[in-house]
Amino acid sequence: MDNVKNIRLFTLPNALTLANLVAGAVAIIFAVKYHAYETSLWLIIAAAVFDFFDGMVARLLHQQSPLGVQLDSLADDISFGLAPAVVMYDIYANTTSYYDLSQNFMQPLGYLVFIIAAFSALRLAKFNIDASQSDEFEGLPTPANALLLLSLAVLYLNGDVSLYQEHVLLISVAMSLLLVSPIRMLALKFKSFKIKGNELRYGFILASLLLIIFFTTYSVVAIIVLYIVLSTVRWVFGRRGSKK
Repeated sequence: MDNVKNIRLFTLPNALTLANLVAGAVAIIFAVKYHAYETSLWLIIAAAVFDFFDGMVARLLHQQSPLGVQLDSLADDISFGLAPAVVMYDIYANTTSYYDLSQNFMQPLGYLVFIIAAFSALRLAKFNIDASQSDEFEGLPTPANALLLLSLAVLYLNGDVSLYQEHVLLISVAMSLLLVSPIRMLALKFKSFKIKGNELRYGFILASLLLIIFFTTYSVVAIIVLYIVLSTVRWVFGRRGSKK
């Protein structure tokens, strides 16, 4: 009980984490009330920035705590789990069936998109207790998933891609499964800045810059898809090598 009483609630790292949560909550409002997916995307980007700096600041100020770990996951599930699920549901509710199926059948299926929020929670909870994810991730990180889905929503809103209800369901389920998959995903954490040992990281950063320059409109989606493909290929060949 004494340990609980001594917990500091209001620290700078916790404030950054709460800013992450608030940005995600406001992103949901802009998506549902105004269908302003681009604003929601920028808010999720802001949430990701807050999420990046809260841990860094906690380490610099020596204010790491079990409370901060739990608070971080709660905020992340709002910003990177619930927010993209709500956006996908909003798209689903305002689109039609590709196969012209009855909406009496299709509309209830729309709630399936909230598997994104549920599997994001599973992903985050597992991360909290899995010490092996310090150098690489197991499953797609929730911020990457949220940025991909929000970017896809912006492309849809601007008429750059066409989406039907079946597409929304398929994408939602596929991305949710990636969140909890055993695939070891590349972490852009540099123990040193030497080329040796960081070839894949530097190659990914260079490829991302080229995608931004030449495919600006589709760059975020393309970068995250590239990240998933590179990580999957690396994981598959890594497993084959370990079995020899």
